[in-house]
Amino acid sequence: MDSSIPTPVVPVPAHHQPLFSSVNKFVKEYMSQPGHDNSHDYHHILRVVSNTNILLSAEQHLHSQTSLDVSALFLAALLHDVGDRKYAKPGEDVEKQVSKALLERGADQELAVKVQTIVKHVSYSNEAKNPDSVTEVLGKHPELAIVQDADRLDAIGAVGVARCFAYGGAKSEGQPMSIAIDHFTEKLYKLQGMMKTSTGRKMAEDRTQVLIEFATHFNAEYKLSFTME
Repeated sequence: MDSSIPTPVVPVPAHHQPLFSSVNKFVKEYMSQPGHDNSHDYHHILRVVSNTNILLSAEQHLHSQTSLDVSALFLAALLHDVGDRKYAKPGEDVEKQVSKALLERGADQELAVKVQTIVKHVSYSNEAKNPDSVTEVLGKHPELAIVQDADRLDAIGAVGVARCFAYGGAKSEGQPMSIAIDHFTEKLYKLQGMMKTSTGRKMAEDRTQVLIEFATHFNAEYKLSFTME
């Protein structure tokens, strides 16, 4: 275990702790590569892992009869942005990047494929294009619900506002700041209705209200006191 890179202390079974630590090191290095702006960096990963931990604890309390693969859950939370097409380099094979990283670090084939499947179905864009595929995977791997909600919670609320502006600044040079507010309507307000867990829905409700209040203040302050001819 590499003591120079701290590993999140979450309830991963003891026999998978070395794998989790190794994957954490890989993800930190991967997310620190040039091209990853701070809207999608290792700190984002840690917040998603933290949200996953919160949701897992709450959902286990509410639904004690539901069996979850905790190793797959937290590995998917760590790896959910590996292979993100928004940041992929030319020629980079993103389809099996997650399973490859896991197999190289000692995961068995079944676990690697499960985590790859979960990660592939986390994103908003994937669900918007093919909601049936998400429903199908949720039936096989209920862990997806928690990882999806954990990721989407980090896209809303105060941190979500900051990330939205950070991404806009990094990817939309020359555009006005108001494009970030446009993204609230295009995507972020919709996330509350896409939450899969009861805990996620409650947390999303509170965080969406932060977005709404921020947008109201932003639009009032951004508005000019004169017309342009």
